[in-house]
Amino acid sequence: MGKTIIEKILSSHSGQDCRANDIVVAQVDFVMGQDGTSPLAIRAFENMDGKELFDPDKVALVIDHSSPSPLEGVSALHKIMRQFARQKGCRLYDIGEGVCHQLVPESGKVGPGSLVIGADSHTCTYGALNAFSTGVGSTDLAGGLISGKMWFKVPETIKFVCNGVLPAGVYAKDLILYLIGQVTADGCTYMAAEYTGEAVSALSMEGRFTVANMAIEMGAKAGLMEADEKTFDWLRAYTDQEFTPAAADPDAVYHKVLQFDVSSLEPQVAKPHRVDNVSPLSEVQGTPVHQAFIGTCTNGRLEDLRIAASILEGKQVHPDVRLIVAPASRKVYLDAMAEGVIQRLVAAGAAVVTPGCGPCVGTHNGVPSDGETVISTANRNFKGRMGNSNAEIYLASPATVAASALTGVITDPREFLK
Repeated sequence: MGKTIIEKILSSHSGQDCRANDIVVAQVDFVMGQDGTSPLAIRAFENMDGKELFDPDKVALVIDHSSPSPLEGVSALHKIMRQFARQKGCRLYDIGEGVCHQLVPESGKVGPGSLVIGADSHTCTYGALNAFSTGVGSTDLAGGLISGKMWFKVPETIKFVCNGVLPAGVYAKDLILYLIGQVTADGCTYMAAEYTGEAVSALSMEGRFTVANMAIEMGAKAGLMEADEKTFDWLRAYTDQEFTPAAADPDAVYHKVLQFDVSSLEPQVAKPHRVDNVSPLSEVQGTPVHQAFIGTCTNGRLEDLRIAASILEGKQVHPDVRLIVAPASRKVYLDAMAEGVIQRLVAAGAAVVTPGCGPCVGTHNGVPSDGETVISTANRNFKGRMGNSNAEIYLASPATVAASALTGVITDPREFLK
C-alpha cells in the first residue's frame, strides 16, 4: 500500500514506517517564531530549564506582526526576542525585513521533503515547496527549540485535483478561495490538503505559496504540493542545499479525492465574516469600499505587486478609498523598486508601508474605522481581524483589490485587463 506525501515525510523524519493516524516523534529541519508568539515561547523555554537551542542554524525569530513597534509594551517584547537571539546564536529578522512566511523560504533553509514547525498558523505556506510545515503553539515551539523534535499524529490526506486552465483575470487567490468555499472552514480539520492537477502545475511559485498558505483556512494541518522543475528553479535562486522530494505513490490511500474543473472559474470573494463565506465576485459587485489592502503572507509577493501595478498604472485610486500596500519582504520591496512597480503604485495613490503583517493582523498601519468596508488580499476576515470588530472585510485577489481601489466599489478586474 502506497503512501501520501505527508506519510513519507513523517516516516523519513521519525524512523518509523508510519501511516495516517499513527503517533510519531519526528526530527524537525527548521523552527520559526514571530513576535506575537516568540516571547511566550522564550518564557516557556526558560520554564523548561532550556539552556541551548538544538541547532541555532535551524532556528529563526521574526519581528513582523508589529514592525516597527507601535507601542511601548510591544517594544519590550521585541527586546526579549533580540536578547534571546543574541544569546542563543539564532537568526533574528528585525523590523523591515518582512513577513516570516516570505523570509523563511527566501532563507533557503526549507525545501522539498523538509519538516518545519512555526509558531504561526500560516506556517503551512512552505507546503508549496513540498515541505510538511505546520503551525504549533508557543509551548510546543519551546520544546522544539530545545529538542529539535515534535510529536505528530500523522494526518489523513484529502487530495484536491484541479483540472483545466484558469481563465484570464482569475488567479491563485481565486482558486483557493473557491476551494475553501467548497469544503468549508472545517472541511479538512487536522488533515493534509494535497493540491495537484494541471491548474496547480501551471501556477507560478508565488501562486503556489498563496494556495498552500490558506490550507489552514479549511482546517488543514498542512497544504502540500509535489516538487517539480519550477520548485527547483525557484530554490536555486536562494540556496545550493540539496533536498529530498517526497511524491505520493500511485496507490496512496486518501481520506477522499475531490475533482474540480476550474476552466470557467470567475474571480472569487470571501464575504464577512468567514473565509468560507465565498461567492463569485458578480454577487457582490458594486459594494462600496473604504480601504483596500495589498500585501500579507498570502499576496504580498512580487508577482502580486506586479499584477496590481498593471491595473493601477496611469490611473488614480478613488478619492474615497485608502490603498495600502505592504511588500512581503525587503527583497520583494527592492525588486519591486528596481522594476518600477513601487513607483507605479505610489503614483496611483497607494501608501506603501514597511514590509510586515501590521495591517493584516490589525496592530497598526491601517486599522479601519467603525462601519468601514475593506477589501484585502489577506487570508482572514473574521471580526476584528484588521483591528476593528465593527469593520467588514472582504478577501480577494490583488487584481480585484486594485480594480476596486480604482472604482470605489468591488469591481471585476477583468474590466481592466490589457
